[in-house]
Amino acid sequence: MSETTASAPTGTTATAVAESATPRGRRARIALRGLQIVLALFYAVASALPKLIAHPSAAESFEEMGWGSAGMYAVGVLELAGAVALLIPVLQSVAAVALGALMVGAFVVQMTYFDGEYAITPLILILPLALIAWARRGSNAELLRLVRRRD
Repeated sequence: MSETTASAPTGTTATAVAESATPRGRRARIALRGLQIVLALFYAVASALPKLIAHPSAAESFEEMGWGSAGMYAVGVLELAGAVALLIPVLQSVAAVALGALMVGAFVVQMTYFDGEYAITPLILILPLALIAWARRGSNAELLRLVRRRD
């Protein structure tokens, strides 16, 4: 594995091992990025879009729950924001966690209002989201640095 030495801002020497130094690491990084793109497309096109254009299938479900169009649009916006954030390196881990939390809510709704008819879908989606959140957790430190710099 290839190592690089860099000088840290405090003057100390830090050793960093590049995750893509091996062919296996490179393939894993590409596969993870591909998974993020597929999930982002799913959330934007298959999940958020029907809610944002008030497709009858989405509107009927939200009316049945008593959430109306406001709830439908709110969930659609959250899904679309999560889809976009999955593609932004500094936000990708946080986006995966947020979408995972949204899927926990979707599971509860499916079990409560729809007798668990499609409850497996949010559970299946939680697994790749958890993988992305864990694998990209390093981006959280960068996000924290950016937020602290603005204070």
